[in-house]
Amino acid sequence: MRIAKEKVDVRLEIPGAVIRQQTGFGDVSGFDTLSGEYFSLSAGVDTTPLFEGLEGDLCQCPHWGFVLHGQLTTTDANGARETVEAGDLFHWPPGHNVKVDADAEIVMFSPQREHSHVIDHMIAKVGG
Repeated sequence: MRIAKEKVDVRLEIPGAVIRQQTGFGDVSGFDTLSGEYFSLSAGVDTTPLFEGLEGDLCQCPHWGFVLHGQLTTTDANGARETVEAGDLFHWPPGHNVKVDADAEIVMFSPQREHSHVIDHMIAKVGG
């Protein structure tokens, strides 16, 4: 799910402050502790080979985040693609790969246990 800033409802606007809120932005029930994550990614990075060996060869962890700059495209198990770019909020449900279209920096919030499993898998894939 991609949402541009301009599409997020303004809930409060007063001098010096604008508060926007997107409700219904993904379900966290069934998960435990969240981790906050900051990713710096270069154009051309593709997670496909790093996720090989995970269920469906895909990241099975949901993520909620914001694109500080750059552009990324996710592909899900059905082949559906979605592109997010600077200024977008996003929710990536379980079952995705990511390709970096332009140098990017993103902030994400993910279920800690599930995403640590994915990150540990990626570390093992690159021999870390």
